[in-house]
Amino acid sequence: MKKVLTIAGSDCSGGAGIQADLKTFAAHGVYGMSVIVSVVAENTFHVIDMQDITPELIEKQIDAVFEDIEVDAVKVGMLSHSCCMEAVERKLRKYRPQHVVIDPVMVAKNGCPLMDPNAVDTLIHKILPLADVLTPNIPEAEKIAGFQITSTGDMKQAAKCIYELGAKNVLVKSGHASGDALDILYDGKRFYYFSAERINTKNTHGTGCTYSSAIASNLALGLPLEEAVKRAKEYVTTAIRHSLAIGKGCGPTHHFYDLYKAAGIPDV
Repeated sequence: MKKVLTIAGSDCSGGAGIQADLKTFAAHGVYGMSVIVSVVAENTFHVIDMQDITPELIEKQIDAVFEDIEVDAVKVGMLSHSCCMEAVERKLRKYRPQHVVIDPVMVAKNGCPLMDPNAVDTLIHKILPLADVLTPNIPEAEKIAGFQITSTGDMKQAAKCIYELGAKNVLVKSGHASGDALDILYDGKRFYYFSAERINTKNTHGTGCTYSSAIASNLALGLPLEEAVKRAKEYVTTAIRHSLAIGKGCGPTHHFYDLYKAAGIPDV
């Protein structure tokens, strides 16, 4: 069995972060492991509070995994402060896992900030160059690239700019835009396009976490990058189409829809 590690924040409501990542790994048939960098008290409509794990304990969690278990891919999500980023950078440079998918989480689905704005430079200089695949949404891509994105051409230009900052491949996601959900992957030579019908639902909590974790899972399973992204896009689209109306705000996606369907479990 392939083994995938997530390094991210914990979402006690279960829709995003570590919890969404582990559900996604399970849905893809890979063994999931986790390093928690922040504990976030949040639900579907707001973030109440958060507390970072110390850099020392973040490093020890990473050591605990790598000294014992072979890691086929790593997904990195929420890193709230520079000290967390620097701890993760030190250990990923030490262990050099084969596939690193980084989702540069800055804001929760409900609009609450999850990254210190002063840490963006650290993200760009320390974390971004570790990415085999970086998966920013449009607001995140704007922050990293330094300009507003209003068109497909802007998405392509942002992907180029972010690639030049050191990410090996850049997937700019248009989930926050209008029209079809078009994502653009740039590998330094050419662009790849992944489009799906935009689904009219507010229940999209954790979609970025789920998408990036699905890409990491597919890479661990040996798929080439274009196919890994294609299948991850299909997976997250299905999860959104059958999302769950749980909570008072933006509900979670349905990570196990296909498994439940195959098992004959009624769609909720």
